Amino acid sequence: MLQFEELRLRLEGRHDEIEELRQAVGYEGLKRRLEELEAKTTVPGFWNDVEKSQQNQQETARVKAKIEACDNLQALYDDTITLIELANEEEDESSYPEALADVEKFEQDLEKEKLTTLLTGKYDANNAILTFHAGAGGTEAQDWAQMLYRMYTRWAERHGFTYKILDYLDGDEAGIKSASILIEGENAYGFLRSESGVHRLVRVSPFDASGRRHTSFSSVEVLPELTEDMTVEIRPEDIKMDVFRSSGAGGQHINKTSSAVRLTHIPTGIVVSCQNERSQFQNRDMCMKMLTAKLLEIKEREHLDNINQIKGDQLQIAWGSQIRSYVFMPYTLAKDTRTKYENSNINAVMDGDIDGFINAYLKAASLGTLGQATDE
Repeated sequence: MLQFEELRLRLEGRHDEIEELRQAVGYEGLKRRLEELEAKTTVPGFWNDVEKSQQNQQETARVKAKIEACDNLQALYDDTITLIELANEEEDESSYPEALADVEKFEQDLEKEKLTTLLTGKYDANNAILTFHAGAGGTEAQDWAQMLYRMYTRWAERHGFTYKILDYLDGDEAGIKSASILIEGENAYGFLRSESGVHRLVRVSPFDASGRRHTSFSSVEVLPELTEDMTVEIRPEDIKMDVFRSSGAGGQHINKTSSAVRLTHIPTGIVVSCQNERSQFQNRDMCMKMLTAKLLEIKEREHLDNINQIKGDQLQIAWGSQIRSYVFMPYTLAKDTRTKYENSNINAVMDGDIDGFINAYLKAASLGTLGQATDE
């Protein structure tokens, strides 16, 4: 039957991409590495070293996931081809919707796995720390910062990631002045690093009785959560620590103890804070992770030899530096100023449908065609 023959040709036309994917991820090397990792667990005394055994298990899980992704793609391909051939032989038209759905799932899964091969950065596999800052504009900008906060938490939920609030400072009337969250999941930083920058909103303000159109700005900073072996030297005398009572969104400890911590790196003026861990010690530990990640990111981005050369970010949360614009009025459109990728379904975008932007960024970055943020 013609419809099944077309499906078969469509599927077979992408078969070679499975082998290309295997080569891209180093499939055979991954299988050898998995054998090595599993062999280590049988060495006497292996489990006595908690830190090393945990690192082993974490790497084992990552390697297994990559191997299984390739195996699952091949299995889906084989099962779908078999279904198409059987349905075609028996002229079973009722099987066509199922076959079509399987072909589309194969294509989606293949594109997803091909995309992960672009995540070759040093920290791409790590969890991500997102920090939101409202720009100038008072309540309007603070409301926009909270809208972005919601967008990224929805994105995390869509992908089965978990997130944890680290810091949260309410706005004066609505929204947030600033907030930090930790998004935990495989390749969270690799996907979200494309989102770091200034985001611009154009809409009729719900806070303006005259119904005028407003432009607001908020920034999103994305850093990797670093493991113990990823550090920079920070001298104790360069750190100023303040403790304060927690406020805003949080758990049962909010406003009960002065456990919230703010760290200032004196040489650079960089400030980080955390309030939602259970103790002052845990909040300070998370602050140190955030500060270390920020210093390391700036050091590597600017190709600096010494951490003392860092002067802190000078990016202004205003015109001319945004990476993306979100327009609600007079038309609806979200457009990335670096890749030119756009989506007119603004409600879906604000509900976390930002994979198109992320994918476009990763592909452009791999091809070296990434543009600069503009004042569009």
